[in-house]
Amino acid sequence: MKSFVILISVLILQGFTFTSQKPATEGILSKEEQKLYELIMEYRKSKGLPPIALSAKLTKVAQAHARDLSENYKFDFDNKCNPHSWSKNGKWSPCCYTNDHKEAKCMWDKPREIADYAGNGYEIAYYSSKGATAEEGLTGWKASPAHNPLIVNEGIWNQVQWKAIGIGLYGEYGIVWFGEVEDDATPAPAPKQAPASKRRSS
Repeated sequence: MKSFVILISVLILQGFTFTSQKPATEGILSKEEQKLYELIMEYRKSKGLPPIALSAKLTKVAQAHARDLSENYKFDFDNKCNPHSWSKNGKWSPCCYTNDHKEAKCMWDKPREIADYAGNGYEIAYYSSKGATAEEGLTGWKASPAHNPLIVNEGIWNQVQWKAIGIGLYGEYGIVWFGEVEDDATPAPAPKQAPASKRRSS
């Protein structure tokens, strides 16, 4: 099974094995997205770190990107445009994010462009040919020397205070956005009995 883990800021590529569920309606967390948020907060708590407020704006960006990747991006290790890229099939400026990071600004600006978020965004993402899930996603990120420090504020992130986080899972992709600016809007949790049609599995 192919898998791929990426981080916009540290920008180290790693291979892992993962699996996901497609989310509910935009702006509403699916149960699996809510689970991923809770798992990340539990992990931070185990490190003596405070929780990060769930952001409706960053969640909108995360969900949009996960869906865009699943529907419009062809995963291939030889693809010059890595999964931090955005297609032309949405209400955003498209960009091909290459491994030389020349398009980094396109990525940092996406929360402002899509959701009117006031600060830069920092994205971690993974791909699994069998679909993305909360537990396997976090397990992979924790094992990654590039991703784990961002989640638990270590290394180059030790002076950063995350004030907002957004979660998106769709098909083969799991996306988490971190931000240093507070967002006063919180996404709604998934309904207790969401219609099966809105929780499609890949």
